[in-house]
Amino acid sequence: MSRIGNKPVSIPKGVTVTVKDAVVTVKGPKGELSQEIDRDIVVEVTAEEVIVKRPTEQIRHKAMHGLYRSLVSNLVKGVTDGYKKDLELVGVGFKAANTGNILDLALGYSHNIIFEVPKELKVTTTTEKGQNPKIFLEGSDKQLIGQVAAKIRGLRKPEPYKGKGVKYSDEIVRRKAGKAAGK
Repeated sequence: MSRIGNKPVSIPKGVTVTVKDAVVTVKGPKGELSQEIDRDIVVEVTAEEVIVKRPTEQIRHKAMHGLYRSLVSNLVKGVTDGYKKDLELVGVGFKAANTGNILDLALGYSHNIIFEVPKELKVTTTTEKGQNPKIFLEGSDKQLIGQVAAKIRGLRKPEPYKGKGVKYSDEIVRRKAGKAAGK
């Protein structure tokens, strides 16, 4: 029994949910998102909530039941509140600057890295004295924000000895002991 799949998704005011040809479309104050859904899964929309149902007790249907309920919930939350990811650059000389959606990163390589953020997302950078440079990503699509944040982090992952690199602001980097001193 799927506990997540059986929970209805409540629809806040100002949000409309439509289902047509196995595609759920959600419109709200922060934009419009759509998600394709497997043909076997049934999505019922009432005035205040969305209910996801599965046709049988097959393992495949059980697996998709909770998944699609979570995806619909993420769509509703995305168009109402939006999502946010914060990244932090740890290291001497590491810098981040942006002009529009073009991100200019100095990460200790011989050249700066120019990273183009998709137009659906909003990117801002801050550099305060005594603090590490920070990158803030905002948008309504949870999957896209996670993908872009992971790509930026992948440019220089935090290393375990000094903790240098690009990390999520809430990430804890496990540190290793360096070489032990000789005799």
